[in-house]
Amino acid sequence: MLDVSARYREGTGRSCQHQNNIAVEHYYHFNIFNDVIDFQLMELDTRFLDQTMELLALSSVLDPTNHFESFNIEDICTLANKFYPDDFIERELSDLKRQLQHFKNDVLVHQKFQNMSSLSELCHGLVETRKSHLFFLIDRLIRLVLTLLVSTASTEFVFSAM
Repeated sequence: MLDVSARYREGTGRSCQHQNNIAVEHYYHFNIFNDVIDFQLMELDTRFLDQTMELLALSSVLDPTNHFESFNIEDICTLANKFYPDDFIERELSDLKRQLQHFKNDVLVHQKFQNMSSLSELCHGLVETRKSHLFFLIDRLIRLVLTLLVSTASTEFVFSAM
């Protein structure tokens, strides 16, 4: 078994080559471990583009956990405007903002929606309470975000392979 408190020696074994007086643990922690972590961080930075990260961050504002803690009308409008411009016409984008304000006053305080833990539960809850007809633009946006998981499966596969 390796003695991690022993002095680390590199080179051919000649005493003139032993210039450092560091422990084996220090060598592996600072010289090997940190280099590996830096390499992995660089790989992750190249795998996930800023645009993808922004899409995921904006999608998270629809998350119903913790009583819709991250709900933000401006971010939801930015999500629809920037990432789904072909799915909403300009008039619908302005209507979406109004629907979100009513959604905030109606659904976010509704007892049925208080203990939800996922976006799919929110979608099911909107259909069950028939609020999906009232908030049809929000329902459409939630369904688009839910399909995001399928479209990013190839990225996750590459990440898993790494």
